[in-house]
Amino acid sequence: MGETSEIPLFPLSTVLFPRGPLPLRIFEPRYVDMVKRCMREGSCFGVVLITEGGATGARSGFCEIGTTARIVDFNLLPDGLLGISCRGERRFRLLRAWRQDDGLNLGEVEWIDPPASSTTPALTVPEEYRHLADLLRRVLPELGDIYEGIESRFEDADWVGSRLVEILPISLADKQVCLELLDPLRRLALLSPLIRRDVGNDA
Repeated sequence: MGETSEIPLFPLSTVLFPRGPLPLRIFEPRYVDMVKRCMREGSCFGVVLITEGGATGARSGFCEIGTTARIVDFNLLPDGLLGISCRGERRFRLLRAWRQDDGLNLGEVEWIDPPASSTTPALTVPEEYRHLADLLRRVLPELGDIYEGIESRFEDADWVGSRLVEILPISLADKQVCLELLDPLRRLALLSPLIRRDVGNDA
């Protein structure tokens, strides 16, 4: 078993990828307290996809593979709720989970990805998937400000595949499958049939 840590968990109906954006509106006291603690300590929380009825491989109704989120900005929304902007960092495997008296889920996790500070060389997008990177380069600026502040890595196979999964209209279950793939090229191979090579090209 690799390095393990104990982190707070935030089950959501979304799949967060490393380096991906996650805007949230916080209103439940347990999560307000969690956010305050994360900001005070400079720590992260884990985002896990909620499963229906505790599917196979789930822990207490959510998937066992998730991604940590780091808070990068916050503001008070017009409705009085707390708005936070987060970035995905490291994937983890949930080994066990439990719930505090205030309802906050905690988990012991095993890290899948190296620390965010790691300088592991990126895998370059192969020529056969270059059209996916080109499409992403055209589409991201059209999505508003959600990707502002996200470092562009259009040559990085893992980054390109992750951003495509985030924006494509595929099921949450399929997004989760893509998150769990450790090989970025397998992820691109799954996505490639969904996108025509001529999408976005000038006539």
